[in-house]
Amino acid sequence: MATSMSCLLVLCLVCPFLVGVVRANPWYGLFPQFYDHSCPKAKEIVQSIVAQAVAQETRMAASLVRLHFHDCFVKGCDASVLLDNSSSIVSEKGSNPNLNSLRGFEVVDQIKVALETACPGTVSCADILALAARDSTVLVGGPYWDVPLGRRDSLGASIQGSNNDIPAPNNTLPTIITKFKRLGLNVVDVVALSGGHTIGLSRCTSFRQRLYNQSGNGLADSTLDVSFAAQLRQGCPRSGGDNNLFPLDVVSSTKFDNFYFKNILAGRGLLSSDEVLLTKSAETAALVKAYANDVHLFFQHFAQSMVNMGNIMPLTGSQGEIRKDCRRLNNYH
Repeated sequence: MATSMSCLLVLCLVCPFLVGVVRANPWYGLFPQFYDHSCPKAKEIVQSIVAQAVAQETRMAASLVRLHFHDCFVKGCDASVLLDNSSSIVSEKGSNPNLNSLRGFEVVDQIKVALETACPGTVSCADILALAARDSTVLVGGPYWDVPLGRRDSLGASIQGSNNDIPAPNNTLPTIITKFKRLGLNVVDVVALSGGHTIGLSRCTSFRQRLYNQSGNGLADSTLDVSFAAQLRQGCPRSGGDNNLFPLDVVSSTKFDNFYFKNILAGRGLLSSDEVLLTKSAETAALVKAYANDVHLFFQHFAQSMVNMGNIMPLTGSQGEIRKDCRRLNNYH
């Protein structure tokens, strides 16, 4: 009995990891070697173009990670986010989370052209997004992970899904957790993937309410460090300046590290959705503290959570298509 109990205990301790491993299993038709024969240089081509783009503008690394995130949270990782408006498509690019905000489309176009030259009709736009997110993370100092491949591209888009399903900066923590759980992700994924905010910039409009009227009483968010709030108000006025940009990680916004979590502990998380990880749940707060203390643990969990996210409802086999141009369907008129 004691032996079986200890086995159960060990199994429970590794459960979160096992779940991640199962989700990365070829049962889904996704595996890292998918293009090894059909397009052996695929990964090399993606990495080379992403490296050029990030060398030109470091912020592009964060933009490409976010592009994959905003793709996967709407109908799964199927490159629906890349489709432009057409007679049959209402583009997700016009949704509230994406309009005047989502970027990196030209880099994806460049990668697609190179891949179509090397291996026509072979590598999906959805897989380009997954690889570009991994390569971007590594290029700015973050962890490496093997990307399961073999996704195919959607035949449609969902602006409604984009408006409703992507976690928003002002969502409550229960709402954010629900949006993750609906897609088979868990609380570890919520906190680890939020750590992607260690790089990149955010617009004034995404956090203004924290500076002036967090809970409808005309006062700043009490969890926000007072001097940090004063600093932010200088560039984010009560009205106007919506698109003024601020680093999500005030210490090292171009380096993938764990300062995002250290900042939250100091009341210097930028978005409400960052701060609530510490203030609204003991479970998420424990993870924030663990990642702030141990960058290797954060890197390990972030890599696994990116694999988990990349496995949300992929199209495989004969589903969907392999787009020749990521912005339009192959039968586009």
